[in-house]
Amino acid sequence: MAYTFQVTIDSAEPHVLADWWADALGWEVESSDEAFIRRMIEDGRATEEDTTTHRGTLVWKAGTGIRHPEGLDRAPRVLFQYVGDAKTVKNRVHLDVRTGSDDPKAVVERLIAKGARHLHDASQGPYTWTTLADPQGNELCVSH
Repeated sequence: MAYTFQVTIDSAEPHVLADWWADALGWEVESSDEAFIRRMIEDGRATEEDTTTHRGTLVWKAGTGIRHPEGLDRAPRVLFQYVGDAKTVKNRVHLDVRTGSDDPKAVVERLIAKGARHLHDASQGPYTWTTLADPQGNELCVSH
């Protein structure tokens, strides 16, 4: 049997980082179901401490996801989950952002303008890429 998967990224501020990545990829942040959250609190299945407000909307403090605008059949979901520990070492897994027909240098410049940090440029044979860190230090590569 084949399985599906989602990519999970630990984050000190999952909603802020989900916004950044949704913008970086042209994806969509999943909407919050405030009525469901309130029902869970009323039913005693959650507490007010499990929630926060992000951009004026009641959300789960634990995190949020982003999706490709064409849905989960097009690409796996990316979940940003709250983890209070600071990142201390290089990622063992990272996202490669493939720009297709868009100029990767322009994408790199746009991401840096939005808070990414340039780490290094690299190449191997005919392949070149730029390694960045997102606003919370997670590495990503940008290439064609």
